Amino acid sequence: MNFQSTDLIEDLISRTKEVLNQAIELQQIGEEQLNWKPEASSWSILECIEHLNRYGDFYLPEIKERIQNSNTKSARVFRSGLLGNYFAKSMLPKEKLNKMKTFKSMNPVGSDLDVSLVDKFINQQKGLLDLLNKSRTVDLQKTKTSISISSWIKLRLGDTFRVVIYHNQRHMVQAGKLRRFNVD
Repeated sequence: MNFQSTDLIEDLISRTKEVLNQAIELQQIGEEQLNWKPEASSWSILECIEHLNRYGDFYLPEIKERIQNSNTKSARVFRSGLLGNYFAKSMLPKEKLNKMKTFKSMNPVGSDLDVSLVDKFINQQKGLLDLLNKSRTVDLQKTKTSISISSWIKLRLGDTFRVVIYHNQRHMVQAGKLRRFNVD
């Protein structure tokens, strides 16, 4: 799949701003509603946010380091890799979200969670916007990042951004459904 690099970055910035605005709205919700879940096996809004924070804790420093250390110049076209495109597409929110198994280290169930997680997530989204803007100066295809599940697998920076941002959107859709399901 090919993208104009500038179009891809603009699309990802728009998606991140949407997620950021949704997270800001979560600051208006009480802690009880943020921790509510329809059944014991499902996640609360705060568990969704903590899950995203854990991925952000890995990916934001990884992306930052790769951009800072890249010797590439921006390219007009970004060609998604086979694996990166597969991962990215699998993260996109769908009408009926398919359940995915979460790695134990990224599973927030049983964690002590409070509203400060929302602030952390908001700061991560602002950091992600900054990194997207900085990525305009490097080649999104030639600059590679490690992924959270294996240091041996590298994705193209453009694909890494897509995976992280689509994953954020996916869980914000989940959080939004929980919010509507449990109206004060």
